[in-house]
Amino acid sequence: MGYLPIGDHGIIGNLHTAALVGTDGTIDWLCLPAFDSPSVFCSILDDEKGGHFRLRPVEHEKSQQLYLPDSNVLLTRFLSREGMAEVIDFMPIISKPGDRSRLVRHVRAVRGSATFEVECRPAFDYARGGHHLSTGKTGAVFASASAAHTSLGLSTEVPLEKGPKGAAGATFKLGEGERATFVLSEVEEGEGPGYVFRRDDFEESLHDTLAYWRRWISGSTYSGRWREFVNRSALVLKLMVYDPTGALVAAPTMGLPERIGGERNWDYRYAWLRDAAFTLYALISIGFEDEANRFMGWLRDRCSADEDGLLQPLYGIDGRAKIQEEELNHLSGYMGSGPVRLGNAAYGQIQLDLYGAILDAAYLYNKHGAPLDYDLWQNLRRILDWLADNWRLEDEGIWEVRGGRRHFVSSKVMSWVALERAVRISRQRGLPAGNGGEGRWISERDKIYEEVMERGWNPDKGSFVQHYGSDALDASLLLMPLVKFVGPTDPRWLATLDHIQNELTYDTLVDRYRTDEAAPDGLVGDEGSFSLCSFWFVECLTQAGRLDEARLALEKMFSYANHLGLYAEEVGSSGEALGNFPQALTHLSLISAAVHLDRALG
Repeated sequence: MGYLPIGDHGIIGNLHTAALVGTDGTIDWLCLPAFDSPSVFCSILDDEKGGHFRLRPVEHEKSQQLYLPDSNVLLTRFLSREGMAEVIDFMPIISKPGDRSRLVRHVRAVRGSATFEVECRPAFDYARGGHHLSTGKTGAVFASASAAHTSLGLSTEVPLEKGPKGAAGATFKLGEGERATFVLSEVEEGEGPGYVFRRDDFEESLHDTLAYWRRWISGSTYSGRWREFVNRSALVLKLMVYDPTGALVAAPTMGLPERIGGERNWDYRYAWLRDAAFTLYALISIGFEDEANRFMGWLRDRCSADEDGLLQPLYGIDGRAKIQEEELNHLSGYMGSGPVRLGNAAYGQIQLDLYGAILDAAYLYNKHGAPLDYDLWQNLRRILDWLADNWRLEDEGIWEVRGGRRHFVSSKVMSWVALERAVRISRQRGLPAGNGGEGRWISERDKIYEEVMERGWNPDKGSFVQHYGSDALDASLLLMPLVKFVGPTDPRWLATLDHIQNELTYDTLVDRYRTDEAAPDGLVGDEGSFSLCSFWFVECLTQAGRLDEARLALEKMFSYANHLGLYAEEVGSSGEALGNFPQALTHLSLISAAVHLDRALG
């Protein structure tokens, strides 16, 4: 079948899970019933074994893809000399417990007649599980061979036939104005394909889904220069929220490579504590306080579950702590990029930067959301006590390197942030400061600051560096002025910013670090530039008063979004999207950069 470019996809979802829809009319990624459940379609990770749901005209010359305005309802239009056809894809919102996931695909011949092909071939449990197929007058049922995995029903008026590898499909013709609807649903054992949508059913479901998204995005308070990009980022972020808990997944996909043919292929369908402050700020800054409150509730539960103050970097969207990593060697990987990893071993790493992210989030929530309650503060004090005792440890750092622990400068900076924000909260609210009192927090905070200035600064290079004793740069240093560790015009910082611009930046694209002997990360091969870092770079230029540069950099970064305004984690050397898609942290940083620059421009 072949592989579409990663960026040639849109995303639809229902606040429990999400599907990727290619510009060729193929759904090649979907997990059910939740983001981190086993996949039912994963041909994006193996075009032979992975399973897919294809719906498109047999003959067409090109396609276009767009979202219906202010929504996550996707329209793919197919154009040919004979006429025009379109497919509308969406997932109705799950509004109450017990509702099942449904995926609606509606095809219509807009101008002229056209012959269409449909093929639905699930591959349950990451293509490790079989299924039994039965077809009838109202569609098909794909009964999973394992009771532990979701079975599927495909309802439609189009007569379906059994095909190879357990597929159900058809070739059918529609005249001008004619249409057909396909509804893929979770089903229980013994159930049929599900209710067949007539035209009125489809239109009602479509209108309800459009109304939900338009009502939600109308809550945005952003009215600045880049409203289209900010609101699209907000809409895609909302798609990545797991509604039952409020957790935000880092991305709805797994295994998409940071380098074609490389081994940097991670599972991102979990919630990272590191994203906490970015999430709180981005959501609150554009008016989505309810989502910020929900995420803060998820964060509160993680802090209360911890007993010794040592937090892990990521958790399951349901709050589970263990996320064992394994390799799915039966899958070839996207364009041969293996191994495909399921789970994420980084959950067991020590990453000191996340303490700063949590306390910064608590500070922002206390300032812009609601006052912190005593029970949460008690849990934060326990976490701070651990950090005050252990900030001198080496760790794996913000980038979760697998080449050994080091004294990463960004980890020390964020440890300083944790203690600095704790002092602010305590003073603003009069909350007790715990063991050793506020004096201990201030003492350890100041020790971190002095140590970073002494050991994190390389006088020969004239720059802050990745870790103590190094001369390598790291884009995570861009956080230093953003978290108020240094002033945005501090001479040391401006020298570092110039080094990052000269050594890690191509135009507006910023690499995390050089994957060479100067900054080894324990993995083979290089990677693309990190779009997250590019938006941090924009913010640093903004704070330094270089507004014309910042605006040009931001608006050029917009050009690296895909046709729908979505970003993968990275941009490759040829401008292609790389890594898991779409990535939450990139869209969060876009919102932050746009809000800050818009405010600075006046």
